[in-house]
Amino acid sequence: MQVAMKREVPINLRALPTQRQLIDRACEVSGKKITSFMLDAACKEAENVLLDQRLFALDDEAFAAFEAALDAPVKDNPALRSLLATKAPWE
Repeated sequence: MQVAMKREVPINLRALPTQRQLIDRACEVSGKKITSFMLDAACKEAENVLLDQRLFALDDEAFAAFEAALDAPVKDNPALRSLLATKAPWE
């Protein structure tokens, strides 16, 4: 059974008329309501921004564990080896 969650926190923004028209057209094509469409798009972009972070801070203990993981020998992965040996469909 899926539990419905109620959206309780408002997010307000202003847009140019051309931006609104573009979003409205995309909502029509995707069959989504504007709130769902905009939240989905904003959340995807937020995830991309957070996943694309190149700088992160670690304390000494966490950095040592991170460095040890990087320095550890690579384990054999037959599935990956097979995938990398497979010719790409466009080749």
